[in-house]
Amino acid sequence: MAPATSQNAARTGVSFAAELMFRDLHLHYGDKHILQGIDLHIQPGEVICLLGPSGSGKTSLLRVAAGLEPQTSGIVFMNGREIASEKVFLPPEKRSIGLMFQDFALFPHMTILDNVRFGLTTMSKVMSKQEALNAIRRVGLEHHVNSYPDVLSGGEQQRAALARALAPRPSVMLMDEPFSGLDTRLKDSIRAETLAILRETRATTIVVTHDAEEAMRMGDRIALLNDGKIVQVGTSGEMYRAPRDLFVASFFAELNVFDGVVNNGVADTPLGVLPVADNGPARNVKIAVRTTGIEVSAAKKEDTGVLGRVTARRFLGDFEQLSLAVSGVDEPLRARIRADELPYDAKDVVIKVRNNDIMLFETTDDNA
Repeated sequence: MAPATSQNAARTGVSFAAELMFRDLHLHYGDKHILQGIDLHIQPGEVICLLGPSGSGKTSLLRVAAGLEPQTSGIVFMNGREIASEKVFLPPEKRSIGLMFQDFALFPHMTILDNVRFGLTTMSKVMSKQEALNAIRRVGLEHHVNSYPDVLSGGEQQRAALARALAPRPSVMLMDEPFSGLDTRLKDSIRAETLAILRETRATTIVVTHDAEEAMRMGDRIALLNDGKIVQVGTSGEMYRAPRDLFVASFFAELNVFDGVVNNGVADTPLGVLPVADNGPARNVKIAVRTTGIEVSAAKKEDTGVLGRVTARRFLGDFEQLSLAVSGVDEPLRARIRADELPYDAKDVVIKVRNNDIMLFETTDDNA
């Protein structure tokens, strides 16, 4: 694919980005409550990622936004105007929304040019062809204008689907797991190219994903869903550094979790007494430590800190994943360290915890 910044690349037409808002949105399938009081405000031109496990309601919310699924109750607004409520239902073709599905949904009997111009029904043949060609050039597929989808690679089919969705210059782009079918080696470059195109078109964009790293790479903000509810909304930094609960924290980092007691700025844990940013009264808490926050060094005879023993070690390129046996810890302690930081023959180690990677969460029925 030609680089997105190539001087020869045609610029994608600019959209008039729309403000999108969901207010107290509910969706039922029979007795199942799929969406439970969704409130979300998306600014014009913003890229927001809907993140969550399978069955959390991400795709259902996308379908409601597109008009493919009527909500049970609540209101959808676009630019302050009701487009779906008890009184109003604007059909999908009237919403100025572009859709990109997980399987790309290209028509196999049509050329790439005809696929991309398919939705340009209000334009003349000459104008629709020109707009389609512009979109195709922008995603670097001009050499496949007359090809059929079956001769394209997965990455090329993804770009063709993106061109088709953007050709009508939608105010809102909705993308359902758009990179899930791509080869792992291609994902980073395709994501970056897609984001550059979305920025250029200025369309308000919702991306559905179950991959936290993908959400952090793409989204201006992230909305994390679980069981049909939005658990937390924020930037990637806010979600990582200030998670609302253990569920959020575990979605953005691999964790070691312990039961402990916090009292007046310190936490008593199986890894020793750790300083924490909590000066509250004594109480039981869940203590989470990111695997990247565990520092490990070869033990010496004079060491008196928290001692552990390496029980497993996995080389991952730039990093290594360690499993450590520690006295007083029932489960193996996991640590992610830079490759070759620890001598390969080291078995007995000293363990330290970085303060910034310690998080406290109140003990509840949900995370006990």
